Amino acid sequence: MAAIDQEKYVRVRKQVENEKMWYSHLFIYILVNILLQLFYEGVFDDGEFTQYIPWWVRFTTPFFWGLNVFVHWLYAFKKVRFTNFYKKWEERKIREHME
Repeated sequence: MAAIDQEKYVRVRKQVENEKMWYSHLFIYILVNILLQLFYEGVFDDGEFTQYIPWWVRFTTPFFWGLNVFVHWLYAFKKVRFTNFYKKWEERKIREHME
């Protein structure tokens, strides 16, 4: 019985660690993107440098990094694991090279 409780404890501890890492990721995402948006507005350089940056650049970092935060959320909270894909791919490539 103690071994089962120990295994459960290890799994739950890892889950809590994954969730904690996601919250850290989200906090850094929000903080950095706020600073980037302020930079793009010209708050730090009075618009001397940022006037030459195209308008669409200000949306690329939040969009692509936001996709990464979403995938991290899937991993941490919905337990979506992508390792099965890699295992199948490895097995397929091994069989391919063996032939």
